[in-house]
Amino acid sequence: MSQYDIGPVDQIPVGEGRNFLVGETRVAVFRTHAGEIFATQPDCPHLAGPLADGLMGGSTIVCPLHDRHFDLATGAGPDCRLTTYRVTVDAIGSMSVAL
Repeated sequence: MSQYDIGPVDQIPVGEGRNFLVGETRVAVFRTHAGEIFATQPDCPHLAGPLADGLMGGSTIVCPLHDRHFDLATGAGPDCRLTTYRVTVDAIGSMSVAL
């Protein structure tokens, strides 16, 4: 497993997600209202909806295409799962994703 620096946490507004190219893998990174940071695959496994454009509530993301809800911490969804990645934030607010 490798760690990839993706920059400062402040580039993701609170309550939103952004897509990043991490190595050769696209990853969606989310910043909750509680300040938690999560990373998942960028597209919904149901019909490839752009998850970073979804609505976030707590640690749940809702796909903008068909209202599928996913837990950002575990990837659990109603009938399919998201791939999740470990994200760390250092003392100065720089994020790293492990792939």
